[in-house]
Amino acid sequence: MKNTTNEIRKKFLQFFQNKGHTILPSSSLIPKNDSTLLFTNAGMNQFKDFFLNPKKKKYSRVTTSQRCLRTGGKHNDLENVGYTERHHTFFEMLGNFSFNDYFKKEAIIYAWELLTSEKWFNIDKNKLWISVYQNDEETYEIWLNIIKVSPKHIIKIGDKNNCKYNSENFWQMGETGPCGPCTEIFYNYDIKKNHDFSKFLENKNEYFIEIWNIVFIEYNRVSSKKIIPLKYKSIDTGMGLERIASVLQNVKSNYKIDIFKKLIEKISYFSKTTNLNNISLKIISDHIRSCIFLIYENVIPSNEYRGYILRRIIRRMLRHAYKIGIKKNFFYKIVPYFVENISENFNFLKGKEKKIKEILKIEEMQFSETLEKGLKILNIEIKKASNQEISGNTIFYLYDTFGFPVDLTLDICREKGIKVDLNSYYLEKEKQKKRSNIGSKFYKNCNQIININDTCNFEGYKKNTIKALIKHIYINKKSVSSISEGEKGIIFLDKTCFYPESGGQIGDIGKLHYKSSCFIVENTKKYGNTIGHIGKVIIGKFEINNFLYTKINKFYRNQIQINHSATHLLHAALRQVLGNIVTQKGSLITNVRLRFDFSYPNIIRLSDIQKIENIVNEEICKNNLIKVQYCSLEEAKKTKAMALFENKYDAIVRVISIKKFSIELCGGTHTSRTGNIGLFKIIEQSSVSSGIKRIEAITSSQAINFLHIKENEIENISTALKTKSINFKEKINKLITQVKSLETQVNIFQEKENTYQVQKIINNIENIKGVKLLINIFNNYNHKSLRFMIDKLKKDFQNIIIIFINKNNNHYNIITGVTKNLTNYLTALEIIKIFIKHTNGKGGGKKEIAEGGSFNIINLSKILKIIKLWVTLKLENKKNHVRE
Repeated sequence: MKNTTNEIRKKFLQFFQNKGHTILPSSSLIPKNDSTLLFTNAGMNQFKDFFLNPKKKKYSRVTTSQRCLRTGGKHNDLENVGYTERHHTFFEMLGNFSFNDYFKKEAIIYAWELLTSEKWFNIDKNKLWISVYQNDEETYEIWLNIIKVSPKHIIKIGDKNNCKYNSENFWQMGETGPCGPCTEIFYNYDIKKNHDFSKFLENKNEYFIEIWNIVFIEYNRVSSKKIIPLKYKSIDTGMGLERIASVLQNVKSNYKIDIFKKLIEKISYFSKTTNLNNISLKIISDHIRSCIFLIYENVIPSNEYRGYILRRIIRRMLRHAYKIGIKKNFFYKIVPYFVENISENFNFLKGKEKKIKEILKIEEMQFSETLEKGLKILNIEIKKASNQEISGNTIFYLYDTFGFPVDLTLDICREKGIKVDLNSYYLEKEKQKKRSNIGSKFYKNCNQIININDTCNFEGYKKNTIKALIKHIYINKKSVSSISEGEKGIIFLDKTCFYPESGGQIGDIGKLHYKSSCFIVENTKKYGNTIGHIGKVIIGKFEINNFLYTKINKFYRNQIQINHSATHLLHAALRQVLGNIVTQKGSLITNVRLRFDFSYPNIIRLSDIQKIENIVNEEICKNNLIKVQYCSLEEAKKTKAMALFENKYDAIVRVISIKKFSIELCGGTHTSRTGNIGLFKIIEQSSVSSGIKRIEAITSSQAINFLHIKENEIENISTALKTKSINFKEKINKLITQVKSLETQVNIFQEKENTYQVQKIINNIENIKGVKLLINIFNNYNHKSLRFMIDKLKKDFQNIIIIFINKNNNHYNIITGVTKNLTNYLTALEIIKIFIKHTNGKGGGKKEIAEGGSFNIINLSKILKIIKLWVTLKLENKKNHVRE
């Protein structure tokens, strides 16, 4: 193929090199020393300081091919990707820059020559159209009279809403920074039609493609309302590599150029679609490039900052993979293909290929289950949507309960032509923020405040949904007859499948529903002998004596059950390893982790923790059945079941047994087999109080993710040490040995230096009343060495007072030493107190050695004279005392 993407990049850089430009490499996607940008979003980012002050420049003319990412802020293309033929999250920006060198005329001439010359890109001049800023007459005249472009092909673009500088032809990097008018060059795919000005505006996206933007940096935006002229004028141009490639390869979509064509074909191999124009294929091909380069830049998926953007991209990509039938992990399989076949200009990726694959695989695994469940619920809600609109409550429920990203919900609804009530979503989000304060306090204490003389049968051990009767409704601690949409309260039923918070296990969540009414259960608690379903109505109304259906969140319950069964295994393993002295003192079992408090008076060693983990995981591998049986309390005791807080058990008790390994009385919910736990990992052990220890652990996918993180940390350390992970311990030991050797050498050199310094400064010793006094000022000297020198001087001179001042920038340290035979007449601590008094400093010490410090001492010489005078008077008194 002629004009491959790599050839186009090389031609561009070569052209400007011939014009006296220095070719510089792309800067990182992570802007350095620029808090205004999340990612590098334009070629000019790395030269921002040069535009503001060209005196800092190293070069007058520069050309680059810059890696860019636009996923937020002023330049956010994420939502357009796949739905247009031109937008990308990650792309390369070809650019040429002048820092107070050439300006408008030369920049325009260079651009025209590169685009139209037979030697270079050889584009038909008749297919090129020009836009200029309406107030920039100089640029208009250059195009018209020097380049000789037809006036019919030059379009002036004004300001929007009569707001100065608010124009498509006034370029700004961000909210602040260098900016200026620009002229854009468009390629016309529909040359047969003679478009006039209005037609251009109407069909700009359909027939015209913007291929080059030449910005004349004349101003600096210092705030949203203030723009000031720059003393020096510069040029900043940007031409998207993918866009110019589509023109030169004679295709009308960026996704049909060579690099994307290969990538889309590879992705389609894993899918159920043969349509290479499928939007999902485009989105995945774009997003996989972004992911690869972001992870290369050490961005890791997380819930904040740059990691959040990466996570959004991965999850959006995963959702589109599901759309085209890809249900198994596959993103990591694309990485080697991309590195080998598409990244000719990015050989540096090969060094991090393994890391990129691992991170993508882990993130995909983590989100797959959430995505599947969220999609099912959302599709049901879309089918039920009245007026073709999804409520904000539904969006929030998906986000809050399942962790289903809001942007994915919006993306799906947009595709299906469904409106979204974002206002109510944001309202729910605000309520959530307050929930941990007002709401949680109410919920925490409401079971003590509300007294209901009633019962509720729990039928949730075997059932996930049942039909039940509403018996009581409470809002703000008051009994009411009904609860309506938007209201928060507690619903009490005659029976339920929701397990209430009890025995350390958190309560179930889910929903109560009937016909078009829905109550989201956010927690479930006991109130005497009955059970309260705490939450809010998101649609419809519920009244006392109405029937409804209860439905727990099965995934949430399953994670709790797994952790509860793992807690029983942990308890038994603790007693095996540490002895029967272990007694449970408390526990917390959630859908994320488990916590177990127990009595044990001794230190728990790492080897003990590992033994406990091994025993639990062995039981998990056996995949034993977890049996449930009911018997009398006495019968349970005969089986040696562990019965905690016996006075709380009824005559008939529920026994959970895992073979003979663990037998406990327990009312909580459990998984059916130990194998369902998957993996058990202790992540922390601590002391809660005297004799009470705490172990926190995770299971299943949480444990796997934890191990992956640790594995990545080891890999990163190994990479930093330039060794294989299997050898990194050996490499560290070698480095420790080397460091110790170097430290020994440094100490030897330092001792020699200290001895030299002592020899150097003893010439400054004064004799006062038969006693030697040494005052010396140092600059940024090693503190430890100063102490060494004082000790040496005190040994060499049996009758000496030493005062060292060490200046470090605007901070002054004083160290003073006095030989023991003089401490009856004056002390080092007394000298420090004088220093502190006159400098507002701090310090302390003993009679023979003391230290202090202060900031910004202006009159140091005067203070030292005062100290010297005080010493002289003290020594004079000493002499008189001896005479007497």
